Amino acid sequence: MPAAITRMLTLALTLSVPKIPTPVSTSGRAADTYTSYADLAAHENENTDYRRVMRLPDGAIASHIAIHGGGIEPGTSQLADQAAAAGQHAFYAFEGLKRSANRVLHLTSNHFDEPWALALQARMSATVSWHGAHGEQPTTYVGGRDRDLADRVTAQLTAAGFPVAATMPPRYTGTSPHNIANRNVRGRGVQLEITKGQRRLFFEDGKLHQPWIDNPSHRTAAFHAYIAAVNDALAGL
Repeated sequence: MPAAITRMLTLALTLSVPKIPTPVSTSGRAADTYTSYADLAAHENENTDYRRVMRLPDGAIASHIAIHGGGIEPGTSQLADQAAAAGQHAFYAFEGLKRSANRVLHLTSNHFDEPWALALQARMSATVSWHGAHGEQPTTYVGGRDRDLADRVTAQLTAAGFPVAATMPPRYTGTSPHNIANRNVRGRGVQLEITKGQRRLFFEDGKLHQPWIDNPSHRTAAFHAYIAAVNDALAGL
């Protein structure tokens, strides 16, 4: 094949390959694939790769949000959903729907700028942001800028028999004002980082795959007791 034609084919193939977004450092975690929601939405298909869910009951001033729901951090959207329903609070979830590799949909809390979430948070006075942490030892890292609410959550979880970490890695503190948990009316919320070991205890047989955890009959007494403890901390707002 003549060299000129070879160069033309090479150029055409190069131009036809989609641009892969540059990973974003997330301070101690695996790098994010996308820089923002707009970046993600330009490369992924809503309702096929991911979905957004929101409920805003009349008069709600507190929100339960799960920005890494579905297959990204399994169990978090189920917890936030049930907590919101039980407390008549607002609910938001961004959920990964892929069969595998949902981690590509992870947008770190400090970069999470999905418009529905921002609009909801702009109306809320209190927020609990539900996340999944690594680790097989059952525990919860209670972070966020709302230290009064964080202390109440810690006290309620401890009283209910759920371990809460006395110290936490910097990546779990949730204290940045850019963190979606802290972008409510008061500029402060609570971030719950729940280890995989703890989340396993919320579902029968310790399974965390999507069809299993979506079935309410597979949720354990610990699942409901944990939610009740968090909502007890929100009582009286």
